[in-house]
Amino acid sequence: MAFDIEMIEKVYANMTSRVDKARELVGRPLTLTEKILYNHLWDGTPSKVFARGADYVDFAPDRVACQDATAQMALLQFMHAGKKTVAVPTTVHCDHLIQAKVGASSDLAVANKQSKEVFDFLSSVSDKYGIGFWKPGSGIIHQIVLENYAFPGGLMIGTDSHTVNAGGLGMLAIGVGGADAVDVMSGMSWELKFPKLIGVKLTGKLSGWTAPKDVILKVADILTVKGGTGAIVEYFGEGATSMSCTGKGTICNMGAEIGATTSTFGYDESMRRYLSATGRQDVVDAADKVASYLTADPEVYANPETYFDQVIEINLSELEPHINGPFTPDRGTPVSKMKEEAAANGWPIKVEWGLIGSCTNSSYEDMARAASIVNQAVELGISPKAEFGINPGSEQIRYTIERDGIIATFEKMGTKVFTNACGPCIGQWDRAGADKGEKNTIVHSFNRNFSKRADGNPNTHAFVTSPEMVAALAISGRLDFNPITDTLINDNGEEVKLSTPYGDELPKKGFAVEDAGFQAPAADGSGVQIAVSETSDRLQLLAPFQPWDGKNISGAKLLIKAFGKCTTDHISMAGPWLRFRGHLDNISNNMLIGAVNAFTDKTNSVKNQLTGVYDAVPAVARAYKAAGVPSIVVGDHNYGEGSSREHAAMEPRFLGVQAVLVKSFARIHETNLKKQGLLGLTFANEADYDKIQEDDSINITDLVDFAPGKPLTLEFVHADGTKDIILANHTYNEGQIGWFVAGSALNLIAAASNA
Repeated sequence: MAFDIEMIEKVYANMTSRVDKARELVGRPLTLTEKILYNHLWDGTPSKVFARGADYVDFAPDRVACQDATAQMALLQFMHAGKKTVAVPTTVHCDHLIQAKVGASSDLAVANKQSKEVFDFLSSVSDKYGIGFWKPGSGIIHQIVLENYAFPGGLMIGTDSHTVNAGGLGMLAIGVGGADAVDVMSGMSWELKFPKLIGVKLTGKLSGWTAPKDVILKVADILTVKGGTGAIVEYFGEGATSMSCTGKGTICNMGAEIGATTSTFGYDESMRRYLSATGRQDVVDAADKVASYLTADPEVYANPETYFDQVIEINLSELEPHINGPFTPDRGTPVSKMKEEAAANGWPIKVEWGLIGSCTNSSYEDMARAASIVNQAVELGISPKAEFGINPGSEQIRYTIERDGIIATFEKMGTKVFTNACGPCIGQWDRAGADKGEKNTIVHSFNRNFSKRADGNPNTHAFVTSPEMVAALAISGRLDFNPITDTLINDNGEEVKLSTPYGDELPKKGFAVEDAGFQAPAADGSGVQIAVSETSDRLQLLAPFQPWDGKNISGAKLLIKAFGKCTTDHISMAGPWLRFRGHLDNISNNMLIGAVNAFTDKTNSVKNQLTGVYDAVPAVARAYKAAGVPSIVVGDHNYGEGSSREHAAMEPRFLGVQAVLVKSFARIHETNLKKQGLLGLTFANEADYDKIQEDDSINITDLVDFAPGKPLTLEFVHADGTKDIILANHTYNEGQIGWFVAGSALNLIAAASNA
């Protein structure tokens, strides 16, 4: 479980010489992001300047972290890679497969029974290949990483888009698909397009009802869900240094919702406090020796416009609490404007549920500040108008807040304390009455609020806000309640007002835990047996995807032309489908069932061109595959936004999809498509999207000449015999074309291992 201080000291030992060399090479001061990236180049010492947003660069991450839903497929792929042990420190965390329903003890027992096969598989694979295993109930992956593994100046990847949470401790922590993780676990380099840089200057200081969450809610409102695509966000300024480490983590965590590669902060006193409080004074001592290398050069923050591609400035002293949503995390509304916004848009005013937790807001400080509002309500004699639930971030957090009376405070208001797991944040919520599909409002401290995300009900209007605001809105029962100005009527009919929230940044008595839930791997895993039943509906050993046949694609059928927002939730839903994350055949039955058909405005209903009958998307894809007919998916802007789940790429590949053609991609999803041997293409002319018809057959006429920087030509042959010829761009380099030719990146790794 312990952090690897020797590895960290090695990172710092290399950093001084490499950063000095990079500064000399670039010929100017460096941002923190540039320092970390140049220090983690695969080939060591910097030898060239990389063009931001243009060059693919090979890096050497320090760590890999996997959550249980994505770890299944990642480890199944790693088994196929033919390696004896992981090449870098790796952990697996069981946090996704636990459904919130009754409460922690009952829900965890149910999960341990229902998902025993999966948990046993992950435990044994971890044991065999030298991977640290965090048991169900131990906590949410990103909170555990922050508490145990994150360190300033490090580079890590994780098979969850919110891996970026570790930026709160000054890392570059980046969400990836399982195939990327397998590369690194196998001892290979990890490829990333050298990012553009967005600087966010924070002035002033948070106070009153405004929380770190409001910073990222404001940034999301400014940049939108795609404004950070291809960029790393670096926060700085007096407002940044005045914030807690876990508050910084919250901001970095939700940076995934603006499409950013990751976000980070420079090393400062708040990080020293947090590292020391979580038993890592050795890291502080090591980091202090190279402290100037763990933040940007002074000239950068003094004149940010000179060094960043884009600069945003936010005065925290003037920042108002925000409530973002519904249905998208970038629609920001200041609390003072919510009354008029809700009325104008017909949003349900009555708040049915308030939910606190998830990897974003489940720290000690978050729980303490929210509990302070609950405690006030109890003392003022206010009965809550909405139901209330919390998910502590880790067993260490849960144990500590129970010791300090915070859980008891929540329970005075009837709060349901769910398992230390993701729960409702990822759709793992058995919400009573959700199946009725009634229009309603919930408020939560999670990141994502897409339609159906939390409870499966498309009419649930989910709003994202800070934990303390969740508490206030749940107590009042009204979305338009402004605790800064408004009063409430208590059970005695008296008019009362909530005071500003308060809470300790770190526990005064220190963190405590009896059993954190960690299982160390076997010293020698060669004798560990991994059994996967051929009749299992949860786990399935992988067969390699077939390599490219060297020919152009002809006679492909349009599977679906997706309209509007098509996130990875739309492509491969979570919730009840999580149980099939280790079984590619079974989970492929959810492929694109949430995508809107542009021709009918319906979901999960597309025309089977072989029969003329409308059917579910996976059923039509399977029909084409059985007939030996390739298919193609067409999509809109920011296709694949959201979670890093590579199932959204593996399922189309498994069901015979050859290419995905869209107006634009979210970064992780585009990479996942490439890794699985699919063609990820973008319209050279976005207006060509409108030329595609429901009965189209598609030919890619020059695939035999597939080359970096060379667009591909696609013929869309319509039912009346006419055709439209369009150009499609791509971002494949020579190595990535090699993945396509081989059938997948994993096929190349396996071939190298067997050579």
